[in-house]
Amino acid sequence: MNPDHAAPHRTAAPDPYFPNSGDQRYRVHRYELALDYRPGPNRLGGTARLSAVARVALPEFALDLAEFRIGRVLVDGKAARYTHRAGKLRIRPVKALAAGAAFTVEVHYTGNPRPVRSPWGGLGWEELTDGALVASQPVGAPSWFPCNDRPADKATYQIAVTTPSPYTVVVGGRLLARTTRASSTTWVYEQSAPTSPYLVTVSIGPYQAVPLAERPAVPQTGYVPERLVGEFTAGFGRQAQMMAFFEGAFGPYPFGEYTVVVADEELDVPVEAQGVATFGTNHLGGGWGRERLIAHELAHQWFGNSVSIADWSHIWLNEGLAKYAEWLWSEHTGGPSAATHAAAAHSLLSGLPQDLRLGDPGRKLMFDDRLYQRGGLTVHALRTALGDAAFLPMLRDWATIHRHGVVATADFRTHAARYTEAPLDALFDAWLREPALPPLRPAV
Repeated sequence: MNPDHAAPHRTAAPDPYFPNSGDQRYRVHRYELALDYRPGPNRLGGTARLSAVARVALPEFALDLAEFRIGRVLVDGKAARYTHRAGKLRIRPVKALAAGAAFTVEVHYTGNPRPVRSPWGGLGWEELTDGALVASQPVGAPSWFPCNDRPADKATYQIAVTTPSPYTVVVGGRLLARTTRASSTTWVYEQSAPTSPYLVTVSIGPYQAVPLAERPAVPQTGYVPERLVGEFTAGFGRQAQMMAFFEGAFGPYPFGEYTVVVADEELDVPVEAQGVATFGTNHLGGGWGRERLIAHELAHQWFGNSVSIADWSHIWLNEGLAKYAEWLWSEHTGGPSAATHAAAAHSLLSGLPQDLRLGDPGRKLMFDDRLYQRGGLTVHALRTALGDAAFLPMLRDWATIHRHGVVATADFRTHAARYTEAPLDALFDAWLREPALPPLRPAV
């Protein structure tokens, strides 16, 4: 599904949580990035070429880009005037762009990439002890490339990264080429599936490749520090079975491959990107506490990455469905049932403040731990109301119908209502709109 066709009435609105991010007056359909990165001095040089279409007449437009030095900016091959401050690269082409016109933008830039500041810490490009990684959710993409930083503005990507040859470069998508000249190697990746800017990632480090699954299954590879290969293989040993289970539950895996990176650092939380999940050394070790994280990040490939939210007010759709995928995996493998996990989550939330409106949590609470738990509970409440005979097809159809598309909470409510004759408005209103925690009703 073309994301612009999925919700044309929504994609033209600014994000209510990040109104300064992105420019809704145009859409990008392809990025081509050529990057040169030197880990020692943390030096990045880049050329970004964006192919876009104007939604309205554009005498000027804006890209999101952090504090880099701009070499030149071209629009349709011609030098354009620009200003660059406060994270915005404002561009004025020689001739105004007509509504509906296709155009290209080329930006040459250099600098020392660093994370974008946010209430949740640094976002985006992060220099490691030996290498770098990118974790951009929700607005960190401008830390390393010029973009239209809106989750609904999905595009394809080709990314070439040149770095010293001892390093491995991992990017979401298919590796097209790896070319070594002198002491540097260029890695070229293609991500052909529509991708939100925050879901584009790069990892650079001295990693060893560890195959986890081969065709005819979805190709799955880990990139891990050599000393951790054994621990990684043990901890991620059931990921291939997890992939098969999720494909049965949610439909075919939406991308060409799935890659796991274990950065040689401790990370607060794992981070999903399009076709990639990045973990820290502290996420190894086995046990349910680690395995549920593997399930959560894998489930995001369907819920959040392929099926993307129109804006950040709908984040519960990403996190609630990924949380429930954890519970489904536990149930499938003979662990505690989803009902048992739901009861535990309900007990936990009942003792915490009741000030979270799940369907529109606000910027301050969009990553609150309660959102994840209550999101999972909302999905469980829906399962209880529908019964498994309707719930499981509903979930699979949601991921299939909206594959590579853009959705909002209203779409999910409408979709779920098709699988029952009973009204669901009261259920959704109680769980999504009211801050008070509803009772957890037993299955009927």
